[in-house]
Amino acid sequence: MATGPTHAISGLATWAAVTALANTHSIGQLSPKTWVVGATLASGAALLPDIDHPNSTVARTFGSASRGVSAAVNTISGWVYKVTKTKKDSNRDGGHRGLTHTLVFALLMGVITTAVVQASDGGALAVLMFVFAGLAIRGIMHQWCPRRDAALITVASLVLTVLCWAWAGTEPHNPAVFGVAVILGCTAHYLGDAITQQGCSMFWPVPIKWKTWYPVRLPKAFRMSTGSKVEMVVVLPLLTVVATILSAIVLYRTGAAPWLAELGILNR
Repeated sequence: MATGPTHAISGLATWAAVTALANTHSIGQLSPKTWVVGATLASGAALLPDIDHPNSTVARTFGSASRGVSAAVNTISGWVYKVTKTKKDSNRDGGHRGLTHTLVFALLMGVITTAVVQASDGGALAVLMFVFAGLAIRGIMHQWCPRRDAALITVASLVLTVLCWAWAGTEPHNPAVFGVAVILGCTAHYLGDAITQQGCSMFWPVPIKWKTWYPVRLPKAFRMSTGSKVEMVVVLPLLTVVATILSAIVLYRTGAAPWLAELGILNR
């Protein structure tokens, strides 16, 4: 897997890219408030697939609660791998980089997010904000106070959720937008894993070369190791720049950052 900061920033960059480039579609014509909520969900969702690893950064987000969920997901993922793998697939337990690292999982999470927000009076969105904000903070601050990080992240996530909800909670939202944000965040995670040594079996259960868990990855010469200099010095800074520029473009278009016009770079 890539490191937490890289995954979180990749989720934001993907959300910003889609909303910036699809300016003629409804997903590219969001209000500033809806865009910020979507950005939070996408950034957090970019960490979500690693909930299948009990020792991952994301599994420590909310202490024993998230570790318990991680253990359960790991078990389910391992079972799914065992009953669906072919003789050509590798002989591994499948708990990590299994079910949660597939486009099926991303679509499922998107549908669930949409349905939950649509069926509630708004409170569910606040809960989702809390959870995904926590995942995003956990990812970015992956080495923050290891002994007390769960409590600190819970408090930070709660504060961020309250502030964001006070600002954007009363505005009408399209639930499908938030489902798309979660799908994009998960997909960003898969693409990040696809450039690492192990790759990502994102297309399960579609068989590729007689493997239902075919690992999608770059040619060996272009793969990176988790936490390597390439990731920390090249990939992460590049993603940060891309996310910042594209986010600025979107927020300028929505009228949330009119001061950007003074830079002479962005034009309506």
